[in-house]
Amino acid sequence: MTTCNASGEPDGVIEMAGGSAAASGATVSKAAAIRDLNDAFRRSFLGGRVMVTTAVDSLNALERFALVLAVRRFDSFDAGNDPHGEHDFGSIDLHGTRFFWKIDCYDRACEYASPDASDPAVTARVLTIMRADEY
Repeated sequence: MTTCNASGEPDGVIEMAGGSAAASGATVSKAAAIRDLNDAFRRSFLGGRVMVTTAVDSLNALERFALVLAVRRFDSFDAGNDPHGEHDFGSIDLHGTRFFWKIDCYDRACEYASPDASDPAVTARVLTIMRADEY
């Protein structure tokens, strides 16, 4: 959202989730905006849908809790698992089993890809948690 000064003209500030950045100088890239939105969603599970596969659903309650907690706390992003800097994928080893999580960005109707994943007004986020062999 762009804010306006007293005369109604844009004042050069872009408000983002968690803060704002001046448009001159510290311009926030789309990848950074997507990363911030993905991180906020993954950490809170608010602002989107969380889906689990059959294998994840079949875990006992304690194992599911540990897996969900690991997804929320995940911060091991690197060039191999996050080449675009959007924090939309992770791999977790839990009790000798590898799990993946993936955030996909759809249009609000969840029919097509989002036209702009950096804009929550046109984006529905879906986080899927799966066992690696289900990928």
